Amino acid sequence: MPTNLPPEYFGAEKRYRMAQSLQEKIACMEEMLSAIPKHKGTDKLRADYRRQLSKMKADAQSRKGAAVQHSAFHIRREGAGQVMVLGATNTGKSSLVAALTNASPEVAETPYTTWKPMPGMMLVNNAQVQLVDLPPTDREFVEPQLFDLARRSDMILLVVDLQADPLRQLESTMAVLEDNRIAPLHRKEHYSPERLLTFIPFIVVANKCDSEDLEESCQVFCELLENEWPVLSISALNDRNLEHLKQLVFEKLDIIRIYSKAPGQEPDFNTPFVMKRGGTVLEFAGRIHKEFAEKLKFAKVWGHTAFEGQMVPRDYILQDGDVIELHI
Repeated sequence: MPTNLPPEYFGAEKRYRMAQSLQEKIACMEEMLSAIPKHKGTDKLRADYRRQLSKMKADAQSRKGAAVQHSAFHIRREGAGQVMVLGATNTGKSSLVAALTNASPEVAETPYTTWKPMPGMMLVNNAQVQLVDLPPTDREFVEPQLFDLARRSDMILLVVDLQADPLRQLESTMAVLEDNRIAPLHRKEHYSPERLLTFIPFIVVANKCDSEDLEESCQVFCELLENEWPVLSISALNDRNLEHLKQLVFEKLDIIRIYSKAPGQEPDFNTPFVMKRGGTVLEFAGRIHKEFAEKLKFAKVWGHTAFEGQMVPRDYILQDGDVIELHI
């Protein structure tokens, strides 16, 4: 137990031990947490109390008898894709999500700041992509629900701190993920089929590359990985390479933007429909309304691989940037 805890902590701890109801215990635990000073010596104590507090709140919520209860790790999918941002503590995950999205996760220099998923929407090429800032994947504190959420995602951004042994961070994070049946798609051939893994596209984000001088450190890191991983050096602090990262995420999601127009009107290029590459005219019609798909006779397409206003069949494969006019 740290020796520099203030009197407010011990007062709250005494009330916690005397508390009769769960709500009283939660209130006292929150007081204890707020009284604990934030420094390296209290990291594990605060982490343990946050876990206890989370479990007590979940228990209190279940006792309310509400018809539907959702875990904090239940994140509704939105946008063109769901991308998990994960890694060890203090790698700058929350700073990255804050820089790329409309979310406002808590950002601090002290470790273990993020204790529940925080989603935000990233705008790239007129399409919205959901980024989810996850709690640290440190084996001692990680919640099992984190891995269920990660397995259902479209992509993982594995964030490492370029200034603090990024190779060790990547290896320790991957060991935890592999133990929970998650592996990178680009290394699929390295795993035995008997392991029943879920393979997901990965990008390794080497954060805190805050100056040109640190690019050499990133090159060394890539060489240690034998250039087998997709790595991008960025700085969430000064926005270095963030636009490049956004474009890389868009490309790896393998999505296309389709614009709709009504006969005799101009298309709206501000609000594209987003589909997986390889989608057809019929699939697009179904995205608008199932009645369109049922009654569709033909469509006209304007795009790079079609003549202006070319009449196309229902199974025509759409390309990124196509403008489509449906006729029913």
